[in-house]
Amino acid sequence: MPEGAVLLSGIVGSTAYGLAGPDSDVDRLGMFAAPTLDLVRLRPPKDSLVTTHPDVTFHEAAKALRLFLVCNPTAMELLWLPDGLYETRTGLGDEAIAVRTSFLSARRTKDAYLGYAVQQFRKLMLRDQGSSASSPARLAKHARHLMRLVEQGYELYTTGQVRVRLEDPEKYRAFGERVARDPQAAAAFMADAQERFAEARTVLPEEPDYAVAEDWLLRVRQAFWTP
Repeated sequence: MPEGAVLLSGIVGSTAYGLAGPDSDVDRLGMFAAPTLDLVRLRPPKDSLVTTHPDVTFHEAAKALRLFLVCNPTAMELLWLPDGLYETRTGLGDEAIAVRTSFLSARRTKDAYLGYAVQQFRKLMLRDQGSSASSPARLAKHARHLMRLVEQGYELYTTGQVRVRLEDPEKYRAFGERVARDPQAAAAFMADAQERFAEARTVLPEEPDYAVAEDWLLRVRQAFWTP
């Protein structure tokens, strides 16, 4: 990645949620800008850079923006972190934070957060006995993830805000332990979650503001244009 290309980066995942344990990894997420000229070459640069150990993901500005516009829960964290969890902030990164609500839409928020929660629920229900996926620790982790997606998604759907740092981490840990003992306990939670979303009144628009999103991306391209 070229020097000075990072627009915004920070610590995400369990550390950001307040759920990290002594064995938890520290996950980092960021976005960068490729040189504008490189984007029109026959072989444009990769739009995501991913490493493990440590777990670090960087998305190029256009890909990050596409993820924001579909309300991808993981990507959305980058725009809503508590100030102390940002490791890199730039003018263009702060501009993205300033217009983050323009990227939101009701249907995509519901589809993304509730949809991902349903995926986690299916992992719990379809686990293979005796595999690592069915260990109590793994089941508890899936359950915490499921609850977080539902609660963060519902708050976003009804208030237009993402709370990354969980208000009561112990509630999530207790739910994880309960589901680890009896995975069927997640079924009642998911039934309630779907009912809550169905009855909720959203504050979000039907569509994101694509003009604002594109205007930000064009400013990025102008800033990284070198003839």
